[in-house]
Amino acid sequence: MADPAPHPSGQAIAGPNLIEQRTQRQADEAALEAAALETGRLLFAAECQFFFGAQKLDQLPPPSGTEIAFAGRSNVGKSSLLNALTGRNSLARTSSEPGRTRQLNFFDLGGRLTLVDMPGYGYARASRDIKADWQGMMFDYLRGRPTLRRVMLLMDARIEFKQADHDVMDLLDRAAVTFQLVLTKIDGVKPAALLPKIHATEALARSHAAAFPRILSTSSETGDGIEALRAELASLVG
Repeated sequence: MADPAPHPSGQAIAGPNLIEQRTQRQADEAALEAAALETGRLLFAAECQFFFGAQKLDQLPPPSGTEIAFAGRSNVGKSSLLNALTGRNSLARTSSEPGRTRQLNFFDLGGRLTLVDMPGYGYARASRDIKADWQGMMFDYLRGRPTLRRVMLLMDARIEFKQADHDVMDLLDRAAVTFQLVLTKIDGVKPAALLPKIHATEALARSHAAAFPRILSTSSETGDGIEALRAELASLVG
C-alpha cells in the first residue's frame, strides 16, 4: 500500500484506505457498544426479587452463579441505584435515615445474576460496635465468597472522598476482590466540575491494586449512565 501523501507542512495526510479503516473501526466499536447495551437491557428486563437477608456469615445462602455486590457510604444512594437498574421503585428500600440497612440483602435477577446490597459504612451515628461488626462481616464475606465476581463501590460525585472510602478500598485490596468505582448523583454536579471529578476518581482507582480501571458515572434521578452500568454488569455474567 502506498504511503500517505505528504503535506506541505511535512506531515503525512491519511489516504482513502486509512480513512476507510478508521471509519470501519468506529462503526465496529459503535456496533459492539450497541450490542452490549442491548445485552444489559435484556438482562435487567428480567424479574428481580429479594430472596435472602443475612446478618451473620453463617446465614449466607449457598453460593451459586454470579454475584455482584454494591457497597458505599450509608447516604451514597445505593438503594436508589439498585431500583433504577432494575426499573423497580421499591426493590431496595430507600430511607431518610442513613445506616438503616444492617444486613447483606440478596436479590435474584432472572435466575442469571445475584445482586447483593451490602450494609452501608461510615455512618457516624451508628454505634462503634455495629460499625465494627458490619466491616468485619463485610471483609469475611468478600474474601470467602467464591461466586463474587465484582464489588461496585459507589461514590457520591458531589462530595470529596472520605476516610471511610479509603479504608474500604484498602479492605478490598486486602481481600483481593476486584472492585469498580461508580459515581452516583452526577445530576447534582455542574458539567464543568464533573470531568475533573471523573479524572480524580480514575487516579484513585489507579492507586489500588484491586480496582478496575473504568469509572462509571450515574444518576438515579435522570437515568444518566444506567444503561452503561447495566451493560457492564451483564458482561460479568458467565
